[in-house]
Amino acid sequence: MSSIKEHELSFVGSESNQLAATAYVPSSGSGDHAPVLLMHGGGQTRYSWDATARQIAERGRVAVAVDARGHGESSWVESGNYTFEHYRSDLVHLCDQVSELWGNGKQGPALIGASMGGISGMLAQAKGDVYDWGFPLFSALVFVDITPRMTTSGVDKILGFMAANMRDGFESVEAAADVIATYLPNRSRPKSLSGLSKNLRQRDDGRWYWHWDPNFIDGEHNITTGRADRIEDLMNAVRKISVPTLLVRGAKSELVTKEAVDEFLELVPHAKFHDINEAGHMVAGDKNDVFAEAAISFLDEFLNA
Repeated sequence: MSSIKEHELSFVGSESNQLAATAYVPSSGSGDHAPVLLMHGGGQTRYSWDATARQIAERGRVAVAVDARGHGESSWVESGNYTFEHYRSDLVHLCDQVSELWGNGKQGPALIGASMGGISGMLAQAKGDVYDWGFPLFSALVFVDITPRMTTSGVDKILGFMAANMRDGFESVEAAADVIATYLPNRSRPKSLSGLSKNLRQRDDGRWYWHWDPNFIDGEHNITTGRADRIEDLMNAVRKISVPTLLVRGAKSELVTKEAVDEFLELVPHAKFHDINEAGHMVAGDKNDVFAEAAISFLDEFLNA
């Protein structure tokens, strides 16, 4: 097992917004490999990828986990721009900067994108040809429990959970854990709440608040903007995918049905598919070891460098 060095970084998004990141760099052997960019889902932070990123680095690739705009330690944008188009633009800028630091000059970074991070990746790769790199924006794509067509009830459940306490906060970290346990009844409650505390911040009033900008949910340009047209936009985007692609679904997902998976595989006929038993929409959190092995084995098999 190689030793890993962690580097705290700051990238620049499409509105000159600061994007906090952690790079997991193997001590040796990564120079000829495409780096891996990890983008979390809505309401999460880069720390949700910690275990996966470490395993990627242990296998010899640089892994870069990023807080999306308005999340974690990244800037809350004054413009209030939190549409998928803005997350797409940030992701294209990230690819450029990550490639400058760790690219091998032959291919772009691989992307592992969960939910919101995956949707951003679908849109970004479709428009990546505006950057004259001489190769695709991404060298490979791993979409985590996300497809162009999602269940309305699943989306509404997630948004409802996120909005419920975003303005009033929680009286304690334990209270936040109680709410999560109600939302995710199939997941065992963690013995330590240190991981959860990274997604919360205690303010001067003593209460704990999610560490993301509420404008992400209820601002003028929020994440639901353009929702009616999104399915067709995403279907058009994934039709353009030409690089190695893996779709990973939680078998108990409330967001992605088997029919949506079949539709995706028709749109991207070269894509591989992995269903993870006993996992829901939060696949990496539910079954990280199984997920990480599936994702890393895919990258090892289908990326030549």
